[in-house]
Amino acid sequence: MLRTPALLLASALLLTACGSSGGDDSKAAQTSAAGYPRTIDNCGRKVTLKSAPRRVVSLNQGTTEILLSLGLADRVAGTATWTDPVMKGLEKANASVPRLADDAPSFEKVLDAEPDFVTASFVSTLGKGGVATREQFEKLGVPTYVSPSDCSAGKDNDSGGDGSRSKPLTLDVVYGEIRDLARAFGVDERGEKLVAELKRRVREATDGLDASGVSLMYWFANSQSPYLAGCCGAPGAVTRAVGAENTFSDTHDEWPQIGWETVADRDPDVLVIGDLTRKQQTAESAAAKIRFLETNPATRNLTAVKKKRYVLLSGQAMNPSIRTIEGIEQVAAGLRDFGLGK
Repeated sequence: MLRTPALLLASALLLTACGSSGGDDSKAAQTSAAGYPRTIDNCGRKVTLKSAPRRVVSLNQGTTEILLSLGLADRVAGTATWTDPVMKGLEKANASVPRLADDAPSFEKVLDAEPDFVTASFVSTLGKGGVATREQFEKLGVPTYVSPSDCSAGKDNDSGGDGSRSKPLTLDVVYGEIRDLARAFGVDERGEKLVAELKRRVREATDGLDASGVSLMYWFANSQSPYLAGCCGAPGAVTRAVGAENTFSDTHDEWPQIGWETVADRDPDVLVIGDLTRKQQTAESAAAKIRFLETNPATRNLTAVKKKRYVLLSGQAMNPSIRTIEGIEQVAAGLRDFGLGK
């Protein structure tokens, strides 16, 4: 049953009352409210938070992993839409977070978690045909946030499929999302520390690596009509970081579906393969993808297949997220292992 705005307000008041029963708690509440309201510019909207969220629902794995990395597991009232196991190091934090659904939850299921803030990694999650529109949540007094990687940096979500980009995504957009969410919860310093650590990891992974002239092809899912990375999303950021070339840099579509005959014509040096645990498309796991590549007549003679030059990435590393840094590390390590990094 849908919760009315009045019921949501009553729940919020009850939470406030429960959290201020003693003198020490009252002081803590006053301290936590310092610096609010806070307004964040997000996807052309002004998102105003009157206080630090206490019951955020994160509708995609990407935003959830950022929240957990910021030490906010105790504030996450629910999460949904996962493609992979949780990022290493976050297992304990994630275990305390209710999983509303492995895929997209219903609007009612989200409201049952009594959120005071809702986040998502994709415009489609909080749009028509998704869980609900941002307007639906905002009418109930629940502010929303969408990852800027999916609504800025030249991203056009109305061009069909997974959208297209007029200009390349940069890691600065991912770092900006971390800072936004840290600011929303009043943990700005944690955000800066996390960004600094991620930048350090990128420097260490790519130090001295020159993969110029090496071509990479990124395969996310589907064996019949594969989703392969275009020029300018997260795989593009990974490719630029390691100094290589994307086999399909001539398309601005985020994940175009391209025939295997075209792949064979371009014959990439290395195949970067999504290792997914979800069960929505054909050939989701890396094992299934490799089995297909090595038995299909159109792919078994590819240079990368014959030389078994496979780099396995989580689905999250292939989408703009905190795990894109993990993607850079793993692709860089793979290129070195294959002797392709000068």
